[in-house]
Amino acid sequence: MPIAGLQLGLECGGSDALSGITANPALGVASDLLVAAGGTSILAETPELIGAEQILASRAVNPEVARQVIEVITDFESAIRELGVDVRGAQPTPGNQAGGLTTIEEKSLGAAKKAGDAIVSGVVEFAERPAFAGLHIMDTPGHDIEQLVAMVAGGCNIVAFTTGRGTPTGNAVVPVVKIATNTPIFDRMPGDIDINGGAILDGEVTLPAMGRLIFDFIIAAANGRATSAERRSTMNSHLAGRFSPPPRLRT
Repeated sequence: MPIAGLQLGLECGGSDALSGITANPALGVASDLLVAAGGTSILAETPELIGAEQILASRAVNPEVARQVIEVITDFESAIRELGVDVRGAQPTPGNQAGGLTTIEEKSLGAAKKAGDAIVSGVVEFAERPAFAGLHIMDTPGHDIEQLVAMVAGGCNIVAFTTGRGTPTGNAVVPVVKIATNTPIFDRMPGDIDINGGAILDGEVTLPAMGRLIFDFIIAAANGRATSAERRSTMNSHLAGRFSPPPRLRT
């Protein structure tokens, strides 16, 4: 199948202060390469786009899509405010705070970098399939599992997942490529993380080169290369006496 047949889910979880500096912008480079090749990328996690809505709207393909970008993010914020919660005045999760993030806006500006610089082609609802290729924003919760399920239900056949604090999240339906934001977490979780985005900070590779490496890994995974999560899943399946998943089509 052509590369244009790929639909990539963009996800981050267990973020830290390096997420918006290393892994997320590198994933953005990979997403731009995929979109340029005719593929589709999905940016989700509406709560983690609060504070970045104007930046994303400025990249919309037309005024209507720009309006939808602003609306979907501000509507979520309004719904939370009705519960008596000031999202912008609140702090990120304790894990994010421990990783060095201080405000929702700071986290959002880093999370939005997963979408690179491509034009925002459309906005879709939870688990809705995009009608055409390009970069789309999907309205989902910020929880890792719910967001990943929504993207897969919406047609994503591969997911790239960045993490700075460490998370073992995979998926039983599609391969999940895990990318560390820093070298220590990559070294501590060799069975869960595939790519060390921390190599950018270590001076071992440039950000554009890391983006190309992530893109190449995504293509390799689509061609059948097992991700860390899949290798662990296959090992557990054998221990349980089950069959491993069938090989994927070549891209």
